[in-house]
Amino acid sequence: MYLFIDAGNTRIKYAGHDGADWLFHDAVPSDASAPLKLPAGFAPQRILVVSVADAICNAFIEAQLASWAECIEWFRSTPERCGLRNGYEEPTQLGADRWAGAIAAWQHVKGACLVVAAGTATTIDVITADGVFAGGCIAPGLEMMRRALARGTAALPLAAGHFEALPRNTADAIFSGCLNAQLGSIARMRGRLPDDAPVLLTGGAAPALRDGIDGNVVELPRLVLEGLLWTARSEQGA
Repeated sequence: MYLFIDAGNTRIKYAGHDGADWLFHDAVPSDASAPLKLPAGFAPQRILVVSVADAICNAFIEAQLASWAECIEWFRSTPERCGLRNGYEEPTQLGADRWAGAIAAWQHVKGACLVVAAGTATTIDVITADGVFAGGCIAPGLEMMRRALARGTAALPLAAGHFEALPRNTADAIFSGCLNAQLGSIARMRGRLPDDAPVLLTGGAAPALRDGIDGNVVELPRLVLEGLLWTARSEQGA
């Protein structure tokens, strides 16, 4: 039995796997305000955790899993894993969540693709046809952009808006501007890949972005957790 955990800035996503199928998946806030809820009788033999959260969140995870402390492993970026090479200048400095997502993306496509994780931050990463994580960019996420405008200006509100090609009210203008900024970054990065290269999209803001991305878009909500699964399987096979 495996337990895989993806601790982000906003949510802790977690899922159980029996080696053949996903058994459950859930999420709680990263502020330690709600416990992890594991099914009765579930006893993991291996726990892989990827975290970009703070020390408080990491300590919370360890406390929640104290009964299986000896099973916990913290996933880190490496120069190579699961057939994918890490082209970062300092491979160990690549965010572990980006590396896990890239591993899963490579296993899905086995070719050139763009990996977009749209969460608190938006990461947009390039994987080449020969199996190299070539690099990528990090931008504020869609919600962070909206909140930054509200905090940094006197007259712009934090209000719900909708996408419009030519917005005619302030709420729609803010939402449309932030969404276009995200989509523009994705389009520029995608231009570095062949036209038929798919975009693999994950993260809480993925539904808002999906319709604005041209071409082949595959939404994979558990991409990082899948990367942990592929890692566990490859090491088991070794």
